Amino acid sequence: MPVEVGQEAPDFELRNQFGTPVRLSSFRGEKTVVVVFYPKAFTATCTGELCEIRDERSVFENDDTVVLGISCDTTATLKVFAEQEGYEFQLLSDFWPHGAVTQEYGVFFEPGGFPLRATFIIDKDGVVRWSVVNGPGDARRTQDYRDALLAITA
Repeated sequence: MPVEVGQEAPDFELRNQFGTPVRLSSFRGEKTVVVVFYPKAFTATCTGELCEIRDERSVFENDDTVVLGISCDTTATLKVFAEQEGYEFQLLSDFWPHGAVTQEYGVFFEPGGFPLRATFIIDKDGVVRWSVVNGPGDARRTQDYRDALLAITA
């Protein structure tokens, strides 16, 4: 079962596309965090979804909000993916132990070995305030979590 709205978000530490460790709890008290799980780098739907975030950067990356994209790809893959697509937000690798954070959030797609399309908005207190979980082939509506984020941070 996915982590539910109202629950404290499970803390984690993963390496970003540069190999730097990023801990969710480091944003507590400072920023709302948009955690975006996606199946695989370089795939059409994932690229499209992340490009929408890139193109609305001022909504998703600002003084009050940060985006953490998570997949089971390696950090090396994520570095090339971010460079190629111009992503300035952090992409985190849940490669090893394979999918551990994704499993903790309840969004690991076992048959494929990758995350479902899931987004969790976590407030400054570390509580999940909004979420959406879609199957691997079902793109999310970025507008939905954009609207939710604006309502939470307003």
